[in-house]
Amino acid sequence: MMKNRDMVAVSVRKPDGEIAVEIDEYHGVGYGTRFLSIPFIRGVFVFLDSLVLGMKSLNYSSSFYEETDEKPTKLDEEIDKVSSGHEDTFLMIITMLISFAMALVLFMVLPYVLSEIISRYARNESLIAIIEGVIRILIFILYILLISRIRDIKRLFMYHGAEHKCINCIERGRPLTVGNVRRSSRLHKRCGSSFILFVMLISIVLFFFIRVDSHIWRVVIRILLIPVISGISYEIIRLAGKTDFFLIRLISAPGLWLQKLTTKEPDDDMIEVAIKSVESVFDWKQFLKDSFGYDIDESWMEDADDTTDKILK
Repeated sequence: MMKNRDMVAVSVRKPDGEIAVEIDEYHGVGYGTRFLSIPFIRGVFVFLDSLVLGMKSLNYSSSFYEETDEKPTKLDEEIDKVSSGHEDTFLMIITMLISFAMALVLFMVLPYVLSEIISRYARNESLIAIIEGVIRILIFILYILLISRIRDIKRLFMYHGAEHKCINCIERGRPLTVGNVRRSSRLHKRCGSSFILFVMLISIVLFFFIRVDSHIWRVVIRILLIPVISGISYEIIRLAGKTDFFLIRLISAPGLWLQKLTTKEPDDDMIEVAIKSVESVFDWKQFLKDSFGYDIDESWMEDADDTTDKILK
């Protein structure tokens, strides 16, 4: 999946080997409001848009592999009645709500409960706040390691790597060919994986200073602060994508380390799918002409992989 401004493209390798591309216009949750231009608030809307687009992309991809000869079950018929014929949208909303609830329990409530158990043996509240954050990060890393062993998730991480490699290829002034993409890095500072890690690190700082006596209110505050934490995290990752300052590189490093788990090296077929998505929403040839000053025609593209390094030098 690739997004450029309001245009979104999702490319899928169909069972017959062809690449299907769906191009859509997506304005986002807060489209037309001033909130999208306000720092620390716009990040909340970007986070919500990422969830929606991610689910829509996965649903579109899975639609090519659904069994067509199965008869609708009674549950399918009931869902169709409840959703007034919009079954896909209804199921997507339900899935997002369940996933969000599970994420809250796993990454917010569980670390707090475990840290409270540890607090029986360590009375220092500052230390407990730090321990809670460390537990949250360890749970997340363990979660990533476990799901990465699932075959479909591993393929998803490979496609994730292909997306990053395409963007890195273009931003470094290389023509978007399979060979150039293959040798580009699969790590990128603006990745959503880095965003999630920033959320967890910033939560340590906020929860360190914001304290209440009630156990219930401690959990409630952790949930209510999620928009605040995501807003701060977005601004940091946005800054990281615009500057190469030493301190920013230092802050971005943990997120890049995490991407070694959430991205895998793709094969050439996956790279072709990612290239198709990029080309559907972004004129990379014009970008290279404007940013790096050289034209790319079809005859040049035939041996672009062999001549790129010579041109860049």
